[in-house]
Amino acid sequence: PMQPPRPASFWMKNTLIPLDIIFVGTDRRILNIAAQAVPYSETPLPSAGKVTAVLDLNGGRAAALGIGPGDKVDW
Repeated sequence: PMQPPRPASFWMKNTLIPLDIIFVGTDRRILNIAAQAVPYSETPLPSAGKVTAVLDLNGGRAAALGIGPGDKVDW
């Protein structure tokens, strides 16, 4: 969780495996997903707006589970 909510951006430097980076908006809905983020890449992967949380999954897992933008996230 991120307080206060803010735009977020991540890179994959020093990350060994592909990840799905899930950006969760202030309404607890998924804003966007940086799917299959490339290991070791220094390319910024930004959120589509202010986020209240970010979740990382193994690359491809979001698609395998049918997770996408607009889906509700609870914790």
